[in-house]
Amino acid sequence: MPVWLHSDGDGSVLTLHVQPGAKRTEIVGEHGDALKLRLAAPPIDGRANESLVAFVAQTLGIPRHSVTLLSGQSSRRKRLCVALGASEVQHRLLPT
Repeated sequence: MPVWLHSDGDGSVLTLHVQPGAKRTEIVGEHGDALKLRLAAPPIDGRANESLVAFVAQTLGIPRHSVTLLSGQSSRRKRLCVALGASEVQHRLLPT
């Protein structure tokens, strides 16, 4: 299990390093103890956070309401709670 992913009851908690304002939205790889994502959305009026939640939900194949931003609303370092088991999250985010 990667250090950026933890089980939390029925769901999982992801630690992310987010780079807003990128050319495209994509998963880059690991960045220290976090998973790095580039977001095309700018960090203005919460658009990057909304884009992050939508991208993670779409990538995991779960509804948007199943992804919650726990911390990091105005930071590049964010923690998300997703309603999916840790092993399934890892498999869907980083397919081999």
